Amino acid sequence: MSETAPRFAVITGAAGGIGRALVAEFHQAGYRVIATDIANQPAELECDHFIQADLARTVEDAAYADQIFDEIRRLLQGGGLHALINNAAVQILGGVDSLTRQAWRDTLNVNLLAPFLWVQAFLAEMEAVGGCVVNISSIHAKLTKRDFVAYATSKAALSGMTRAMAVDLGPRIRVNAIEPAAVETDMLVAGFGGREDLFRRLADCHPSGCLAQPRQVSRLALTIVQDGMNFMHGACVAFDGGIGGRLFETS
Repeated sequence: MSETAPRFAVITGAAGGIGRALVAEFHQAGYRVIATDIANQPAELECDHFIQADLARTVEDAAYADQIFDEIRRLLQGGGLHALINNAAVQILGGVDSLTRQAWRDTLNVNLLAPFLWVQAFLAEMEAVGGCVVNISSIHAKLTKRDFVAYATSKAALSGMTRAMAVDLGPRIRVNAIEPAAVETDMLVAGFGGREDLFRRLADCHPSGCLAQPRQVSRLALTIVQDGMNFMHGACVAFDGGIGGRLFETS
């Protein structure tokens, strides 16, 4: 390929808060961004192409998956894929006594199996250009709370899969993950509607005294993907404002 060939990035979960920041970051860095989400395309999304795709269905329906993957390959114009950002996730709350089989299937399909199958599908395209995978995991991979059993398990598995893929693939492509703590998305803020005191307490729980911003997550993802980071492989980067090292006391 010529030095002027375009650089492509595929970003899943592009309609959410972190997803929109990822799309904007990679687009502004000169990547041609192919964005996907199960939701409709947001009007302000800064992507070159948008594909409405159901990630859970790409796990359960091989013919549907091939259709989505072929559409992305057509957009790649026979070239390589430089970055695959597995950002899409579902968060189904429930405890050990209430989680259903369907909740487990939905969680694992979107949060774990889809990232694996999407990497597998585009392995040749990424290997052709020394591409990089960034899995958006979570602090829940290591630290969690009540009613997050399915979500925390899926994220722990995603981080573990990141490390295992790096070992399995060797130098063919790089695979890394980001494990953010609380990120100040519209969805998070809406969940605290009318309870500003609780929202402030959430920020104060982090030694940083603040929450992560979506743009910060996207900047970290771009840094991981960029040239010159070839030694960063199989890393699961804590992006937690210091909360991962904190013990809480009652006094």
